[in-house]
Amino acid sequence: MLEINGAYEEGGGQILRTSIALSAITGTPVRVYNIRRKRSRPGLAPQHLNAVKAVAMMTDAEVSGMRIGSDELIFRPKTIKSGEFHIDIGTAGSITLIIQALLPVALLATGKTSFTITGGTDVQWSPTVDYLQNITLRALKEMGCSLRIDLARRGYYPKGGGMVIMSVEPSSIKGVHFYPVNEMIKGISHCSNLPHHVAERQARAARKVFEEEGFKSRITWEKKDVYSTGSGITLWSGWKGSSSLGEKGKKAEIVGKEAAKTLLEEINNDFSCDRHLADQLMVFGVLGKGVTVYSTSTITKHCRSNAYVIEQFLDGVIRMYDNIIEIKGIGL
Repeated sequence: MLEINGAYEEGGGQILRTSIALSAITGTPVRVYNIRRKRSRPGLAPQHLNAVKAVAMMTDAEVSGMRIGSDELIFRPKTIKSGEFHIDIGTAGSITLIIQALLPVALLATGKTSFTITGGTDVQWSPTVDYLQNITLRALKEMGCSLRIDLARRGYYPKGGGMVIMSVEPSSIKGVHFYPVNEMIKGISHCSNLPHHVAERQARAARKVFEEEGFKSRITWEKKDVYSTGSGITLWSGWKGSSSLGEKGKKAEIVGKEAAKTLLEEINNDFSCDRHLADQLMVFGVLGKGVTVYSTSTITKHCRSNAYVIEQFLDGVIRMYDNIIEIKGIGL
């Protein structure tokens, strides 16, 4: 049984998600301890618990330590199976982070797998659903992954209530060399249970930042009232993206400017992927046939945490140097 230290580097939920996914994929039992040790509230939170439960359902796994606040978990998977799965986080916990654990496993199932997941679609400290659809999903399709992700409704902190539907086909993943892509900046600004001008102002502020720097952009906006109240904006160009979320007392213009300036920092360099996509691609690169290579503005603690976990299962498959990540796929 592999032993994974959940306090390594960033010490967050990424270590648990990657550990469970690779355990399911390789059939290797794993014990993760010090779960989320470096977070303000260590141990399993609802979104992490639901990610483990979902992968356990897909693999008929035997699991111990499945409770809120648990700092240790043992996962013993069996065979990956396909089917239809419904996951209700019960809070505004991030749907996209649960997908990070589910998707690599579903790609190796024996047949089509579908998931209906309710929770948060646009919440702090996680990719937004628009980022997932327009950057991550596009990159994975480049690698040969066959999947679809549909947004049924948004869910904001603290109520959640958002819904995402994902369907995944078994796929032959291939290694890809990602190069910088220069494209028009696109984006979407949105709000719920707030005046429509909130979404408009977020979009207008972002466009103004880009115009001042000589960039063209196409940013749409929408107001769709759902169960929870909130706003946000996601921007992207090529393999790079950014987002910002509204909160009480924060002007819409600040939300738009934050996202625009963050994206400008990424597109004003010659690296191929933004810092977030860089860690999201690592597990898929390992599953592919051939070598996946890309550069990124910053090799983050999330990247180093992911590399640490991957190397426990598959030694010698990742090299990180000079802002370049090189992954030798094992062709599963």
